[in-house]
Amino acid sequence: MRKSLQHFLLIHKLIRHILLVLFAAVSFLQAQDQSGSPSPISLENIKHHLAYLASDDLKGRATGSTGAKLAADYIASQLADFGITPFGDHNTYFQNIPMHGSKAMKDSRLRFIARGEERVFEHEKDYLLYDCGASTFIALPQPMAFVGYGIVAPEYDYNDYLGIDVAGKIVVFLSGEPISEHEDYFAGAHNTIHANPDVKRRVALARGALGTIMIPNPRTESDTPWSYWQHQFAFDNISLLYTRATNLNILLNPEMATTLFSGSPFEYRHVIDMENADLIQSFNMTGKLAFSGIFQEWEFVDRNVIGLIPGRDKKLKNQFVLIAAHYDHLGIGPAVKGDSIYNGVADNAFGVSATLEIARIIASAPQQPKRSILLVFTTGEEKGLLGATYYIDHPRVPLHKTYAAVNIDGIAMFDTFKNFVGIGAEYSTMENLLQELAKGFSLEYSPVPAIFANSNALGRSDQIAFAREGIPTVALVEGMKYDNATYESGVQRFIDWGATRYHTPFDDLDQPINYAAVQQHCNLLLGLISILGNTGKSVEFHPNSQFLNARLQSIAEER
Repeated sequence: MRKSLQHFLLIHKLIRHILLVLFAAVSFLQAQDQSGSPSPISLENIKHHLAYLASDDLKGRATGSTGAKLAADYIASQLADFGITPFGDHNTYFQNIPMHGSKAMKDSRLRFIARGEERVFEHEKDYLLYDCGASTFIALPQPMAFVGYGIVAPEYDYNDYLGIDVAGKIVVFLSGEPISEHEDYFAGAHNTIHANPDVKRRVALARGALGTIMIPNPRTESDTPWSYWQHQFAFDNISLLYTRATNLNILLNPEMATTLFSGSPFEYRHVIDMENADLIQSFNMTGKLAFSGIFQEWEFVDRNVIGLIPGRDKKLKNQFVLIAAHYDHLGIGPAVKGDSIYNGVADNAFGVSATLEIARIIASAPQQPKRSILLVFTTGEEKGLLGATYYIDHPRVPLHKTYAAVNIDGIAMFDTFKNFVGIGAEYSTMENLLQELAKGFSLEYSPVPAIFANSNALGRSDQIAFAREGIPTVALVEGMKYDNATYESGVQRFIDWGATRYHTPFDDLDQPINYAAVQQHCNLLLGLISILGNTGKSVEFHPNSQFLNARLQSIAEER
């Protein structure tokens, strides 16, 4: 009898532990993955969502398009079916976002003047525009200054603007950041936030620059042809309506760099030599630039989709775990082999489908997490994190009460995996929770693979918008240690997919998909969200984190 009682208490304790750590894992372990182990994730539900969101009927879900509206309506209808509380504007699921659209015409003129001679650069062939509109006009030729990487990083005692006045000038800089082999200086082989082009443009604007010109760094972009950039910029330029007044911001074809530096104290080849020797310096250039653009422009309203699952703990329910997934993609673009619909299965119909399934499981659980779960399906990620930025500017709950954010952009679909990566977790104690998560799933928690260290993974999706505002953030992705492939072949497969399918019409429903990997990744996400929703531990930025001050400021201002 005593033995039976001890056995009963042991089982009771185990069940209670599971409910607290993985709240979804008792009452709804109904689906089975391919290995036969129990999982609450329904692959059929995910396939159903995916089939609609990535269908040709939605025409690639471009920001502001009919397809994007249909996707947002679908997401809202699913949240309603799950009984999730509407948390957008006016008791709806929608957060309305005023936006501005524009497109540069080929007749736009970028004029370069040096030593009495003028050259007109050709749009798309010689340069591309980050921003469009009347505010980019520079009617009279203005001076230029080269500012290295265009970085100011006090934490590394680094300042490309030291000793040079760029007010009223167009600044020219290289992409990337200083070469480093030490983790305590520009994160070693990994890129920091300072490599983000948007951050560089903000730094230039704050110092009075009229505009910016970024030149792809041959050290990091040598294998990227100009045709790649032409393809990336082939879609309409979209911005938030209230931020559309902007400077002239240009990406220059490296083949034009020699011309741009002609007559200056240093030629472009000297700049590259300095950069390779880690002796780069800033200087005023001799030439001047003028720009007159011809644009098509329009205004419209797009939408984030937001739902709330209230927490069950009297105190912790006022803390929020933000789960984000962007539902937009590129829409209709240049035809490739006769196909012009950029369906965006991996980017990010899969992430939205997985988030919907996770939301269903949480909402239907016998008891909710202690913290509240805030679901934010963003628009305009492909256009510069517009939906995430708008949410940050108009948060539905105070930013300082947002405990943590998980950004779901893409789902593992090549193979089941032995390790995973937490992009952004290295800046906070989030990485401690990921170590805990890894043990629970018998996986290895790994840093970003060295081969992708310079890919600026943190800055490539909505997670950077949340991190910049002081919210501990992570994007959970599979590592490169697969169950059925060597490390080398797994890396090569990932690279090949990026070269042949990423941001092309072939990221569609016809590509091979390993649904066992999909289920594994979703289970891992569910486990992480459960830990974040229930743990008594705080998530804090490390003392040397570049995002710590933003967190402290939001707390002080109760923003």
